[in-house]
Amino acid sequence: MRNRIPAFLVAFGLLCNVSVRAESSWATDYQKAQEEAKANHKLLLLDFTGSDWCGFCFQLDKAILSQPQFKEYANKNLVLVEIDFPRRKAQSVETRKQNQELAARYEVVGFPTLVVLNGEGKTVWRYDGLYTGGIAAFLAELDKVRKG
Repeated sequence: MRNRIPAFLVAFGLLCNVSVRAESSWATDYQKAQEEAKANHKLLLLDFTGSDWCGFCFQLDKAILSQPQFKEYANKNLVLVEIDFPRRKAQSVETRKQNQELAARYEVVGFPTLVVLNGEGKTVWRYDGLYTGGIAAFLAELDKVRKG
């Protein structure tokens, strides 16, 4: 029994560490993220997702958003905002209201939907549904938008 407790605690610690790291690069406060994007001359990438139920969202995350190439590109060029519509995860009333307003503003009708905004908040790129072109093509599209 002694050996099980430390192993459990180690595993729990590793899981907590991974989830904190995964969450840290994606903001949830649109206003703060927009201010950061404008101040740092970056694009704002809004990911409209159903993070705990949407199969295509899981696929997009695995194929592109969680890839090292994307993370490296995003660190240099993007401010990332998750606009989530979970079914099982808890979400504050403020976040839920903000996300519903953003979905209405950007006319989001399905998940995933990616919307890229410039520093002024103008839509410069959008993709509805599962992006199937691969990571290289995805980053090339973002780079084309970024360079104007």
